[in-house]
Amino acid sequence: MAPSIPRYIDTVIIGNGPAALILSYILHGNIPYYAGGHPDPLLDAKLSRSRTLLDVTPDLYDHFSSSLRYSTQALPINTLLDTLLRPNADTELNPPSCVCWKYEPQKAVPHIVLGNTAAPGGQWQENAVSASWDIGTLSYAEMLSLPGLTFADHWERAHGQPMPDFVRPSRREVADYLSAYPTAVGISDSIFNSQQVSGISRTRDGFMIASHNMRCKHLVLGSGTFSMNIAPQPPLAELANLRTKSEPLLVVGSGFSAADAIISASETRQIIHIFKWAPDTRPSPLRGCHHQAYPEYAGIYKKMKLACKQSPTNTSKQRPMMRRKSKSSLGNRDWSTTYEGYPNGSIKSVNVQENTATIQIQCANGTISDRTIGELRYVVGRRGSLAYLQPSLLKEVVGEATSPVNPVVSTRTLRQKVEKNFQVAPGVFIIGSLAGDTLIRHAFGSCVHTAANLIREHSIVSERRHSIQNPATQKHARERSTRSLGKNVSPHGIPSSNCSDQNSLAESSDSDGGGGVVLEDHRDLHIDRRTLPRAKSRATSPTRQGSRRCSSW
Repeated sequence: MAPSIPRYIDTVIIGNGPAALILSYILHGNIPYYAGGHPDPLLDAKLSRSRTLLDVTPDLYDHFSSSLRYSTQALPINTLLDTLLRPNADTELNPPSCVCWKYEPQKAVPHIVLGNTAAPGGQWQENAVSASWDIGTLSYAEMLSLPGLTFADHWERAHGQPMPDFVRPSRREVADYLSAYPTAVGISDSIFNSQQVSGISRTRDGFMIASHNMRCKHLVLGSGTFSMNIAPQPPLAELANLRTKSEPLLVVGSGFSAADAIISASETRQIIHIFKWAPDTRPSPLRGCHHQAYPEYAGIYKKMKLACKQSPTNTSKQRPMMRRKSKSSLGNRDWSTTYEGYPNGSIKSVNVQENTATIQIQCANGTISDRTIGELRYVVGRRGSLAYLQPSLLKEVVGEATSPVNPVVSTRTLRQKVEKNFQVAPGVFIIGSLAGDTLIRHAFGSCVHTAANLIREHSIVSERRHSIQNPATQKHARERSTRSLGKNVSPHGIPSSNCSDQNSLAESSDSDGGGGVVLEDHRDLHIDRRTLPRAKSRATSPTRQGSRRCSSW
């Protein structure tokens, strides 16, 4: 019998994506510790003095900005956890993790996860742009692993053999992995799927979730920034309901979703592609894709680039430039007859018939082209929504960055706030892409920071209750709580835990240049990881990618 949703609980996590699953794993009492061996001697020395990763402070990563070893695009604490879980992952094959996990049930925090998708995984379980489920992810498999069950372990269970190197799993495979994860690691009792949350407001001692008639003390927002596509504006909005597969497909957008729509189309279907082209000021994220590591995306970018070199008024010049043989990753499509690219084009008029439409495309030089289309894929970006928050609480969280009428958020909306703290309002934390870093590999920092605060506060409450029941310990509990509460939280600094035993140890994404948002996580896609040295032997599955368990020290 499935567990029922409680009427009161300490913490509610909104969203059931990868970040929510990571946080739930930690709040179940699985505590991360530094296992040693990081190749950065300075970082290794700092962490060796205090191995619990719930005690992370900014001094641990204050040298990152002056080192070429570390990303300067992700938040420092996300970079820290990423390099500990996967040291030298971008230049080394299957590096052993420097993080081990110890099960400490006394640190568990009562919580539930409420997600609106039918299975765990959040947006990975949805096909928002109607693209093929078999397109490879941007991240390699090891970058997608969650603690307790690596993607390699899941792959071996599913296929009966070890996972090959340099696997870019399909979206379907990632969705299956995330679906299986809660049961495999023992956190399914807290995961509630297919939940439509609304009407969250602040109360005197916490929060009220009106849709579920329940209260909680802490609220964690992990609903992401990719829950809905940016809708087309007039006159393109008139094309939204067209579904005639026999006529050309109009694709609008210059990022990964646009490329996915093109790749997913029938090889015989004609494609009309309108995209922004400003390589010097706002380049397409496809530009960073290495032609060997990401051949399908690099191939689409090449078509866009060639379209920019041709004259929009001279068809005879357009066709020969498209006759180069396509790579197998782009299928058997005859690009010379099925692809038309219109860089910086715009739609001047739309005339909708019963099942098709005639559109007028104004080219960059002002000339007009008439085309008939049977379907539209408007993929210029995606956004998230905090509409489940009541207006007063929404204003607390985002300030004036959005409005109750249109509570839409992007990866940039809360970035400035989380550069100071992931607690964006009293009792309210954000994790995952809401914090601005969109890859799974960069979700761990926000989850560890949030978990540390929740575990610390829950410990204080538990001590107070214990002191009431045991008057002899009241003085000690007051002194200890005062010391803990009196600590200042500096930018991304995490207060020390109250653990007295210091010796006990335990990655669609998507970015569409058409929407004007280029995600930092995709800037290194020029790297071909298949050319990395292969001398290092494969790590055994129990120690790969953050699933390492602590032994006695």
